[in-house]
Amino acid sequence: MVRQPSERRAHAKAELREKILSAARVLFARRGYEAVTMREIGRKIGYTATALYYHFPDKAALLLELCETDFRALSDYFKSLGGIADPVERIRQTSRAYVNFGLEYPQHYRFMFMTPRPQPPPESVRIEQGNPDQDAYAFLLNAVEEAIAAKRFRPELKDAQLIAQAVWGAVHGVVALHLTKCDEGWVEWRTAERTAALLGECFLRGVLR
Repeated sequence: MVRQPSERRAHAKAELREKILSAARVLFARRGYEAVTMREIGRKIGYTATALYYHFPDKAALLLELCETDFRALSDYFKSLGGIADPVERIRQTSRAYVNFGLEYPQHYRFMFMTPRPQPPPESVRIEQGNPDQDAYAFLLNAVEEAIAAKRFRPELKDAQLIAQAVWGAVHGVVALHLTKCDEGWVEWRTAERTAALLGECFLRGVLR
C-alpha cells in the first residue's frame, strides 16, 4: 500500500521524534540530565537544535515525554501478569519481569532508575499515579496489599509500602549490578536471572507465614 504524502510526513515526524528520544535517553544516562544540551542531542542524530525545538519546546518537555514513554513501557511489561490470581506468585513474576525489562532495555533502565533528574510538575504528568495499569509501582504494591489481606505474610509485616520497596530494592540491586559489572573478569558472574530468582525465593521465604 502506497502512503499518501500526509501519511509519509506523519511517519517521518514520528521517526524523528523517536530518534530524538533515543538520543536523549543515551546522553542523559551517560552524562546526566543537567550536563546535556538540546544542541548536543541534535548533533548526535545529525539535526540542529532548532529542528528539535519543533518537536519539543524545551529540554524539560523532552524529559517529560521520555519519562512517560519509558515508564509506560515498564507498566506494559507487567500487564500480562495481571491475571495471576495468587498475589504471592504475582509478586514473584513481577520481580522477574522487572529484571528482564532492565536487561532487555538497559538504556531505558539506566535513564529511569540510575540517572538523577528533576521531577516534573505533578500537573504535567499524564501517568495516573496509583493506577496499576499505568503505574508500575502501583502494580507491585497492589499485589503486596492483596497478599497482606490474604494473611500470606508474617503477622508483624503489615506495611505494604515497606514490603514493596524491599522487593523493588532487591531486584534493582541485581539489575544495576549486572548493567555496570565494574569488576568484569574478577568475579565469576552468574546470570542476573538466576541471581534474581534465588534472591526472590529467599525474600519470600523470609516474609511468608
